[in-house]
Amino acid sequence: MTDANPKPLVRRGSDVEYERVELADGLRKGVLLGDEQGTPHFDMRRFVLEPGASVPRHTNEVEHEQFVIEGEYVVGLGDETHTVSAGDSILVPAGVEHWYRNDSERQGSFLCVVPKADDHIELVE
Repeated sequence: MTDANPKPLVRRGSDVEYERVELADGLRKGVLLGDEQGTPHFDMRRFVLEPGASVPRHTNEVEHEQFVIEGEYVVGLGDETHTVSAGDSILVPAGVEHWYRNDSERQGSFLCVVPKADDHIELVE
């Protein structure tokens, strides 16, 4: 359980460990701020899409707020497809089908903030 009165914190990027995400080829995730840092309401993660990475169409039970840090990639939201790049923001409401594809030769990455709640990922065929 996280503390309702967390202490201020600066976490260095070099302290963040990234792990491969089994759901997708070429996708890595690092938890920037989460339970271990005492966040009371939200988790902040950074996802890295390697060149050629593809994340299959799926849904989540919680909303996602995302900010593109680097690169350019394609994101599908429901029936729409968008090319996004550094500085763009994305809202993925709970239950909306979404997917990602990095067709470029450069990595792309984005911040993803989610509320602390049970989340279930469901692949959509």
